[in-house]
Amino acid sequence: MKRLADSIRTYGREKYVTPARNRQLRRFSIRTGDIVRELKLLGRVPAVCSALKGRAFLQENGLRLVDATGPASGQSTTVVYTYEFAEGPGGPPTETVDPWSELRGSMKRVFAELGGGESYLRGERENFYDGQKNS
Repeated sequence: MKRLADSIRTYGREKYVTPARNRQLRRFSIRTGDIVRELKLLGRVPAVCSALKGRAFLQENGLRLVDATGPASGQSTTVVYTYEFAEGPGGPPTETVDPWSELRGSMKRVFAELGGGESYLRGERENFYDGQKNS
């Protein structure tokens, strides 16, 4: 089962961090009350505040917390956290790309030189048993 903090961080990334990065914003803000309302976390304001200002959220999204406004307790739906991207808006990606996706299309140029992927495979199939026929 996913921990509450993980769910809050995931939601924050998907709803706020990724769109801000895609729009190439340098800074953006998250209001605690918005997350509490959207995730229906009544009575869980301290958990939301902790997740949004915690090291895990900042590091996994490449963020720096530059401001937190609200009451002195820091535990309210009125708290607004302002972040900036540690390495600029085009900084580290929000999600890691799996190795298989990185390979996709890597042989495109090679296959084009051989007449296309289908042509290459057809030739390989036709010549598959040629080496064994001579034995």
